[in-house]
Amino acid sequence: MQNLKNTYSELPKDFHRAINPTPVSKPKVLSLNYALANNLSIDTSDEAQLLSYFSGNAVPENASAIATAYAGHQFGNFVPQLGDGRAILIGELIDEAGKLNDIQLKGSGPTAFSRQGDGRSAIGPVIREYILSEAMHAMNVPTTRALAAISTGDDVFRETALKGGILTRVSSSLIRVGTFEFFRARQDLDNLRILADYSINRLYPAISGQKNKYLLLFNAIAEKQSILISKWMSIGFIHGVMNTDNFSISGETIDYGPCAFMESYDPDTVFSSIDRHGRYKYSNQPKIALWNLSCLAGSLLPIIDGNEDEKEEIIRESLGNFSKDLNSKINIEMTKKIGLKETRQSNELTKNLLSIMHQNGADFTLTFRSLSSAIKGNDDQFLQCFNGNQEAEGWLVEWKNLINKEKGDGETLAESLNCINPIYIPRNHMIERAIREYEEENTHSIMDEMLKVTADPYLDQKDMEDYAVPAKDDEQVTQTFCGT
Repeated sequence: MQNLKNTYSELPKDFHRAINPTPVSKPKVLSLNYALANNLSIDTSDEAQLLSYFSGNAVPENASAIATAYAGHQFGNFVPQLGDGRAILIGELIDEAGKLNDIQLKGSGPTAFSRQGDGRSAIGPVIREYILSEAMHAMNVPTTRALAAISTGDDVFRETALKGGILTRVSSSLIRVGTFEFFRARQDLDNLRILADYSINRLYPAISGQKNKYLLLFNAIAEKQSILISKWMSIGFIHGVMNTDNFSISGETIDYGPCAFMESYDPDTVFSSIDRHGRYKYSNQPKIALWNLSCLAGSLLPIIDGNEDEKEEIIRESLGNFSKDLNSKINIEMTKKIGLKETRQSNELTKNLLSIMHQNGADFTLTFRSLSSAIKGNDDQFLQCFNGNQEAEGWLVEWKNLINKEKGDGETLAESLNCINPIYIPRNHMIERAIREYEEENTHSIMDEMLKVTADPYLDQKDMEDYAVPAKDDEQVTQTFCGT
């Protein structure tokens, strides 16, 4: 990684703490993302050297390893200092598109922000995040990427002893809403401006030099988040812990902890073991995005141009625009899933479908996927999702009538639907199966196969039925965990 640099480490000392990863005893590669490595111009010919870097046993010569500082609202409660407690930013690399990317080791040992934690990760969360983030990328959802998954050879201790792991993740930026909250809480407006200027130059350079650029920064972040959340909603993804310290200003999905994909459609679905009151349930994600952006707005308010009344009015308007924009994007994404343009009639049809799905426990992914078969005259796959429910039959007739009015070529529409509605998602029970295989057998064939299948989520692949069907009753995974 000869071209590594670290512009964030050049910011004032309050932004970060210098720290090198803590070495591990017997590192082993579980998975190395060669395509991503090539995109970052990483030489993969010396795998032993890469293993040293990705395990934290060696730091590249030109690295400037740091843990970054941030605060955050966790389940609505403000914590003035959090920071990277088990992650170390080793530097930045430019990809083929000319974009700068953070390279971070997650689970690489204690930092100044560990708060009595060991700074380590069990192998389970490493496997989970690797699979999920790469699957999200394949579904065109903005996300951090997984570059490498490493088994450390050392145990970590949670309730029991677990195998340790380190994930190398790649991001457009690891700056969070909580980073802005960190300086706002300290009334440190000088560093708040430095952070905002750095964010603009790094992520939104078109704003630089414009009038009231900090308001424009807020609006740009809000736009990115409206795109992201609408995509989450369209694939049944539940982040699980949308704290402000897990809310990236780059608009990428970040911090895959207790996240999961919904199977039976229920808007109240919660997977996170620590979300006891459903704050981050599926249907709340748009509201929480607005709440988080309100926290960002409050942090930026002192440096936005104008008097207090003007600024508050402008921010209220921006937040209102975000809410409308997000709802519109969700409607557009959902009506695309049934092959229609967004109209009052298509919105109503989508809502009716979701209601019937909820009543019958229909699988979110398979229901939408089966529409391509129905448009070609095979209704059985769709109706099987509802156990032959008559309401579903009535909905299908109404949908086909509307499709016939709007569209001509059914074959083309079926192909279009199959490019929008995936057949393969990283289902919870299959991820757990992959984790269990490595924990119990020291092999990762399920992980490898799952990565291969979900890398092409829209293509029906031979002999891969296990990855396309919901969990059986005895395979249900109803809770997921942070892994901290």
